[in-house]
Amino acid sequence: MWDYTDKVREHFLNPKNVGEIENPDGVAEVGSIACGDALKITFKLDENKRIIDAKFKTFGCASAIASASALTEMIKGKTIEEAAKITNQDIAQYLGGLPPEKMHCSVLGQEALTKAIDSYLGKKEETADKKIICECFGVTEAEIERAVTQNHLTTVEEVTNYTKAGGGCGKCSDRIKAIIDRIYSEETQIKKPSAGRPKLTNIQKIKMIEEAIEREIRPSLKHDGGDIELIDVIGNRILVATRGACASCMASQATLKGFVEAKLREIVLPDLVVEEVTQ
Repeated sequence: MWDYTDKVREHFLNPKNVGEIENPDGVAEVGSIACGDALKITFKLDENKRIIDAKFKTFGCASAIASASALTEMIKGKTIEEAAKITNQDIAQYLGGLPPEKMHCSVLGQEALTKAIDSYLGKKEETADKKIICECFGVTEAEIERAVTQNHLTTVEEVTNYTKAGGGCGKCSDRIKAIIDRIYSEETQIKKPSAGRPKLTNIQKIKMIEEAIEREIRPSLKHDGGDIELIDVIGNRILVATRGACASCMASQATLKGFVEAKLREIVLPDLVVEEVTQ
């Protein structure tokens, strides 16, 4: 039995915006019933080009229904540009967290939103985006690359949790691992030219980390009843303790990696690693 938050249960038992909009401005279908999860998103724009209505139809588990319901609520009132910035981590956080094994439901939601926006903008899916890696669940190379990059995934198990790839026969595990290794190898090559920039002292680094947590990270966590405390900085390792709702949230690790670590890497240093400690 999965440990779902109250908000997940609310959106599963009483889903919002179920159905399909006639003559929608944006529409997309992702996944398939044969693979276990399928989702259709439609939305309508008003005269100011803001999303006035959004609906969904889905075949899937409680997390899939809750994620789709939450997503349709999240995009209402937003412009196309604003809606396009919504990530799977945003969907999970809106729901108060998802079990790690169910994060693929939030990824499915983001994928549907992206394709619905592309349909409105008239963008066509690239042929390269359709290269299948996981035959069991029909997961493409492009979908795995996006999940790894956006959520800082480092293992095949994490990729399975976020995309279902590798969760069937397992024959694609080596190909998934190769994709992960390639992505991080490319990131390392990109970072090399900046190696000559001025090196931060430990005091400077700690001060920047503290400021980033206070200004950019803590307000978002507190909005959902959570918080983190900086415990120590050892080289590029940032040791933190979760507080409030984050301490009991099933998706705390996803939040630490996908939001906290990503934000600190963006603001302070690209090599930082966030680790949770009990204290």
